[in-house]
Amino acid sequence: MKHPARTFAQYYHGDQQYGCDPYVYHLDMVALLCLPYGQDAVTVAYLHDVIEDTDATLTVIAEQFGEYIAACVAILTDEPGENRAVKKARTYRKMAQVSGVTELALVVKAADRLANLRMCSVTQDKDKIATYQREHPQFVTSVYRPYLCDKLWYSIDQAMARLPVVQ
Repeated sequence: MKHPARTFAQYYHGDQQYGCDPYVYHLDMVALLCLPYGQDAVTVAYLHDVIEDTDATLTVIAEQFGEYIAACVAILTDEPGENRAVKKARTYRKMAQVSGVTELALVVKAADRLANLRMCSVTQDKDKIATYQREHPQFVTSVYRPYLCDKLWYSIDQAMARLPVVQ
């Protein structure tokens, strides 16, 4: 897929990997899931990890893609914390407060989670499966909005149900 945000993200993510694939593979999967939600969703999908995983800044994103896209990316960027549990708890609190037009970020977050769950289903990465299972209740409480992207949530529910229970 040729898209300016893809080119931007691919440049900043550089040699980063998603499993054994180039990182852009994950971004492509999220962007494809976001296609039914419009071009802004696709743009945010390509940029959703660039602040927390690279040296790109929200200022640069705002300059290249506009304030609205930058605001959505900011919502998706993990808050600082000493470990994943703290980061995610802070980030989910932030996401629980989102309303209005920036709820587009929550569509992208749902697509991101679905892409990750599908990859876990393929790789059977027990650590990641356990993490997603443990976080799922808080994830749903913070990210789900009725009628926003119900097809994605249906697929998330199906993917979660197919994963083996890991302790």
